[in-house]
Amino acid sequence: MSPIPHPQHVKVLIIGSGPAGHTAAIYTARANLNPVLYEGFLAAGVAAGGQLTTTTDVENFPGFPAGVGGSELTELFKQQSVKFGTTVVTETISKVDFSSRPFKVWREGFEDEKDVITADSIIIATGATAKRLNIVGEETFWQAGISACAVCDGAVPIFRNKPLVVVGGGDSASEEATFLTKYASKVYVLVRRDKLRASKVMADRLINHPKVEILWNKVPVEAKGDRLLKRLVIQDTVTEEISELDVNGLFYAIGHTPNTSIFKGQLDLHENGYAVTKTNLGVPSTYTSVEGVFAAGDVQDFTYRQAITAAGSGCMAALDCERWLEGQESH
Repeated sequence: MSPIPHPQHVKVLIIGSGPAGHTAAIYTARANLNPVLYEGFLAAGVAAGGQLTTTTDVENFPGFPAGVGGSELTELFKQQSVKFGTTVVTETISKVDFSSRPFKVWREGFEDEKDVITADSIIIATGATAKRLNIVGEETFWQAGISACAVCDGAVPIFRNKPLVVVGGGDSASEEATFLTKYASKVYVLVRRDKLRASKVMADRLINHPKVEILWNKVPVEAKGDRLLKRLVIQDTVTEEISELDVNGLFYAIGHTPNTSIFKGQLDLHENGYAVTKTNLGVPSTYTSVEGVFAAGDVQDFTYRQAITAAGSGCMAALDCERWLEGQESH
């Protein structure tokens, strides 16, 4: 879609293009707020649509009993946004100024004052990016045996009744490894140190699970296979000894990085970098520390991180934004 003329002023500007961003767009467009959505151009190194585009089969999004491809689902989100009047711009917002209203934003490569875009309200839906180790063979087998979301991908056929590996030592790794035991024949957990960082309850559950084997002081260094992952080369972090595991799946559970770097100094962020959202009139909301700026989806959610919860918070952001704008107009 060709960019609209710049500079410009918009009533609702949405930054991000996953389920949160597009749900916010659908709702604000249907409210005749004429949203403009900047979907990004390889923002955070991921295609427009965010983390879903790195998932081959989505089986837990309602309405798709046979499953749906991640990229296909994000394209459907976009089609629905556009149908109701959203303007989608395939450019990345790289700079913002929330110090006064109207808010100011700039596009990547167009950061001069003359290129400023102003907005009455902003919905941030830039998501979070799963951390990866970038081992040898990772790109080859990404979504062909390697994933960063056990809940999203663990039940797909290529992993059923097969030996799998989870990398990580915290609560997320413990939770994902335990989840995978429902489908796997065995789950190895690679921990780079000699102890888990997970809470005692989670650690005990993992250690005592009959399908789980924890390999201490181990890290993955290379993925091997043909069309799909078949073997994982691992290294001992103490002795540097190399060995191999015959496995069909590798799941990273080493955390996520919220895509909030451009908002540092502009919004309140948690210590882990996620956007802070606060209550409004005593109930949970998508309000940020700056009135008129809202945050939805994984950019503010470090607990659930699912497409369906992101879509739900996108709806919340749209409704919060619409009501806030109505309040401004009545003053």
